[in-house]
Amino acid sequence: MDLEHFAKEVGGIDDGPVTCVGGRTQWSVGGSVDASAREVQAPSGIVEFEPAEMVVRVRAGTAVAELDAALAERGQQVALDPAHPEAATVGGVLAVGHSGLRRLRYGPVRDTVLEVRTVMAEGQLVKAGGPVVKNVSGFDLGRLLVGSLGTLGFLGEVVLRCSPKPPVAQWLRSPEGADPFAARDRLFRPSSMLWDGTSTWVLLEGHAADVAAEREALGGGWVEVEGPPALPAGGRRSVRPSELRDLQGTSFVAEIGIGTIHVGGAVPATAVDPSTVELHRRVKAAFDPTGRMNPGRVVA
Repeated sequence: MDLEHFAKEVGGIDDGPVTCVGGRTQWSVGGSVDASAREVQAPSGIVEFEPAEMVVRVRAGTAVAELDAALAERGQQVALDPAHPEAATVGGVLAVGHSGLRRLRYGPVRDTVLEVRTVMAEGQLVKAGGPVVKNVSGFDLGRLLVGSLGTLGFLGEVVLRCSPKPPVAQWLRSPEGADPFAARDRLFRPSSMLWDGTSTWVLLEGHAADVAAEREALGGGWVEVEGPPALPAGGRRSVRPSELRDLQGTSFVAEIGIGTIHVGGAVPATAVDPSTVELHRRVKAAFDPTGRMNPGRVVA
């Protein structure tokens, strides 16, 4: 299916509610979509990959695992890092906007997006951004759409920034009681640091000699493990990275240096600035005045 067909399908034969479905790996984020919404799916496939320019153009319905495999053949990657890459789609990961566990090194997921082609509420196909950032001006629609849960528009195709795929990746676990903040200070550029209040997990990536040097800097007692700990399923909340020192209990996994906390129980409600709520309402009204796109979803 091409983008023009996707746009016509979203526009449909009526102006009723419509929802874009990916791999449903994070389908509960933002609340339930109205049951009356007509389901559509974004087109899939890698359109163009330019290793020399380190950019890839990919359709939003493409499974992340498919993209990873194609880029790995040329020693590159895009650090989307969903929990289920074989099912999660590129568009779905961007629409939810949850950065993966390697954000400490590669930055937030929105930073990978250079260009978007998006279907708007009335079925128009809109392009924003470009693969050469210095030649792009105007509002950054791509960053606005990342994390919008498909309530402003449905991603059809994106251009993503690639990075070199590290030849060595090694997860290490600390001795019990080790200070994660002291460990962070000893490292140059870890890809991820996770802490559950008792133990710390560190992901080191790069050339073998660099990984070995970083591991030596950590000191003794750290052991290699297969991967990160299982993340609590209660949800996520964000605090200032400096506030992680004050966490107590054992039902959490915190991303050191980032401030994201994966919690075991329900995420407590937090007060939202009324001006933020009003801003969200105005943006939604401008992009989707009839409220037909993913009705029921709420962007926190």
